Amino acid sequence: MTRTRRMLTLCTAMALCGWAAVGAAGAEEVTIGLATGQTGGLAPFDQPSLAGFRMAMDEINARGGLGGTYMVTLDIKDTRSDTGATVQAAQELVAAGVKFLITPCDADPSIAAGQISQAAQIPTMTFCGTTPTITDAVGDYMFGSYPADNGQATLLAQHAIAKGYKSAYILKSPDSAYTLRLPEYFAEVFQKLGGTVAGEGSYSLGQQDFAAEVTKIAALDPQPDVIMTAAYEPDFPAFLKALRGAGVTAPILGSDGIDSPTTTGLGDIANGIVHTTAGFPTDGSPLGEFYAKYEAVTGAAPETVYVATGYEIPYILDAAVTAAGTMDGPALRDALANLENVPVLTGSVTYKGTNRMPLRAITLVEIQGGARVPVETATPDPALVPAP
Repeated sequence: MTRTRRMLTLCTAMALCGWAAVGAAGAEEVTIGLATGQTGGLAPFDQPSLAGFRMAMDEINARGGLGGTYMVTLDIKDTRSDTGATVQAAQELVAAGVKFLITPCDADPSIAAGQISQAAQIPTMTFCGTTPTITDAVGDYMFGSYPADNGQATLLAQHAIAKGYKSAYILKSPDSAYTLRLPEYFAEVFQKLGGTVAGEGSYSLGQQDFAAEVTKIAALDPQPDVIMTAAYEPDFPAFLKALRGAGVTAPILGSDGIDSPTTTGLGDIANGIVHTTAGFPTDGSPLGEFYAKYEAVTGAAPETVYVATGYEIPYILDAAVTAAGTMDGPALRDALANLENVPVLTGSVTYKGTNRMPLRAITLVEIQGGARVPVETATPDPALVPAP
């Protein structure tokens, strides 16, 4: 058994079995602020992330707090998936003296909020924002937690080449960094590996009529071998229905934004879609054990892996606080930035040597009969990952 595997087993046992370490007698109380979209367009991602985060934080408090020293209170603000409201929430939380800040699963509000916490030297982490430029756009106090867009795109491109796809059509939206850059990263790697881009299209976030775009794709001769997009609900279901309704049968590659019950509930038209996610709960795996525990505690199994990735964040923070011996901003920032091979439910997380977007494994799943079926789990080849 490798050292990493032993650490993972120990961490999982402590988390899943509720083993408790004795905290310091004079534990200090601190507050973590969460400015996230519990309603609105980001709710399918931020809601489950918060559910997992709260469960982990309760466990850590029960065994003595972060680093065995800091008992945590959560100050949770719903930003309604609005950037302006996220900024206001971040200002209020920073003024209240939070020691750590969580921002939404999206680049724009995370960057806006992070610029406030950066000035106050408060380490900050986005729940599942994946745009690899988030951290550089804010500064050295900003961290990601989820697989970055350029890594997801690389694994998707490698999968496309392995499947024998030689031409790809990409659909992107300029309305967000996620929906624009992820398909562009895919195209860059796909072409680098020998594929060609047969065409590209554009849409607006919230668009419901994809007739013009679908007509354009249907008219291509020859048809593309595969279609790749980072669209998510409600846009992705509308696009897929229009595409299949027009008789276009090309397979679709998607990103983690469609890792939701909406996608698996689309029926037969969703069969064959392959998309990225942070992990898959195979039997006997730490993630599988977590899913069973979560169902036992809440009465319902997680519908998405965002519950698990939200759960991982307090344990990542705990590792950093333990290393730093403090929750002082600069020291905690440095400890986070130097974490390496921290065991989590979906594998391990490394920040050392990165731009504070984590190096971690990514899973591909295929939709079959209303269920996700694992395809592969791998860490993208750093030599292929496009620069942010």
